[in-house]
Formats: sequence, structure tokens, C-alpha cells
Amino acid sequence: MTLQVRRSPSALDAGIEGWVGVSPRLLVVEVTAVLVGGLVALALAAALLLVNDGLGWAAIALVVVVTVVRLVIATRRIRAIGYVLREDDLVFRRGILYSRLVAVPYGRMQLIDVNRGPVARLMGLAELRLVTAAASSDVTIPGLPEATAAELRDRLIERAEQRRVGL
Repeated sequence: MTLQVRRSPSALDAGIEGWVGVSPRLLVVEVTAVLVGGLVALALAAALLLVNDGLGWAAIALVVVVTVVRLVIATRRIRAIGYVLREDDLVFRRGILYSRLVAVPYGRMQLIDVNRGPVARLMGLAELRLVTAAASSDVTIPGLPEATAAELRDRLIERAEQRRVGL
């Protein structure tokens, strides 16, 4: 089940209707990654306490602030991810500070891959990766339910085979 993105139109939407968002369960995966990274950094900062007391406390404070900021923006970052299947291409967007909008023509797709990490697998999620000849147009759509990722992969392969261009 995918989540229909409901938000006010922005310049990044490029006037395109029908954006499909990723699963809200991706937030659990992202929060887990942020917390694990924060705990590792906190352990390193705590070890610094043994060498230099003042520097160790400063490092701990920095790790806590960075982890909290990453947790706060995770929800907004995930809501900004979306894709639209149009007649001739797939349009993908992501980002809140550095926004990215990419249109990948079906005929230029060379590889369509479904990946699942351990935490995402526990949540029933996968990511779909589209590779083209131009590295700058590669797209990875995270946080798709496994069934949706497989269905989307099959649909994209079918469309890519129908529109294969000069490769």
C-alpha cells in the first residue's frame, strides 16, 4: 500500500499531478538508522572523555544535537519523496533543503533492481533502483512495500522493453 502525498503544491512539483509517496513505515527505518548512528557516535564521544574531559563533553553535546536535528527532519524528508508514472517516463522527487526532480524515460532504463536491508526487510519494505547510462539520472525510490516494489519493477520492465531506444 502506498501513501498518496497530500501537501501544498510547490515549484518542485512542476505542475505534475498524482504524486505517490513512500510508506510511512520508512520513518521507522530512518529513525532506527539515526539512533544507531547516534549511539555509535555517542560511544566514541564518551571514549573521548577518557582522553580530554572538556573536549569529550563538547563532543557528546554535539552528537546529541545532531541526532535530535536528524530525528526532527526525518519525517519531513520522507514526506518529500515521491514518484509519478507518466506515459513516457517516471518522474521522481526528493529532498527538502536540496530538492531533486528527475524524469527517467522508460526507454533509457538499463537496470531495475529491488533491494532490501535488514531493518527494511523486518518492516516489509524495499527500495527500487533504476539505472540508466547517464549516472546523474539514476534513481532510488526507498520505502516501498515489497509487493509494490515488485509490481512497480515488473511494470517498469514492461514499459522499458516497449520503448527501448537505440541501445
